[in-house]
Formats: sequence, structure tokens, C-alpha cells
Amino acid sequence: MAAIPPLARSKNLRACLLCSLIQVPNEFKKSGCPNCEEILQMKGSADRIATCTTTQFDGVIAVIDPDQSWVAKWQRTAKYVRGMYAVRVNGRIPEDVELELERRNIKYRPRDQSDQD
Repeated sequence: MAAIPPLARSKNLRACLLCSLIQVPNEFKKSGCPNCEEILQMKGSADRIATCTTTQFDGVIAVIDPDQSWVAKWQRTAKYVRGMYAVRVNGRIPEDVELELERRNIKYRPRDQSDQD
């Protein structure tokens, strides 16, 4: 479960470019992304955090029960941990991550809502 970041530090929040989870940089550094760590490998790497997360995001959704939330289904976060998610994230994952997803037969869907079904 991802910790819900305090609003007092909202200027320092970052969103994962792959799943849109919002955390403070220290949480990404301490634990990585609880949804994407296997692929993004951000734990302990300030450089990886800088390239795989962004401060440029719009809207915040609190997902308490991902399995039951229609918003989580709509945002494609129903299979992820509970936490705070950005509605839209500006930016793309690094090319090496896109290639790794392709190698694993996982379709990359940018979180900027440019790939709506």
C-alpha cells in the first residue's frame, strides 16, 4: 500500500509515468514504485526517479479500494495498490522502459490521456 502524501508538501509530489501513482521523491527512492518497481527500478536511484516520474500532472484521485472503484477501472489503476493517483500525467517513460514493456508483450499506454479507447 502506498502512503497518502500530506498536502503540505504538494509542490514536491511526483507522479509515476507508467502507473500515475503520486508520492514524494523520498518514497520513490526508499521503496520505488509499488506498482512498477520490477520494470522501472527506481528504488535508490535519483536519476531513475527523475526520468520515470514527473511533477507535471493534473488532478488527484484517492483510490481506497481499487477492486471496487469504478474510477480506478476508468483510470486503469484497479490492479494497482491503493493510494493517490494523477488523473493525467505529462511525459513519457524512457525508451529503454518502452522497449522492456514491448519485450514483455505489455502495451504501453501513456498517462496523458492521448491513448483513449
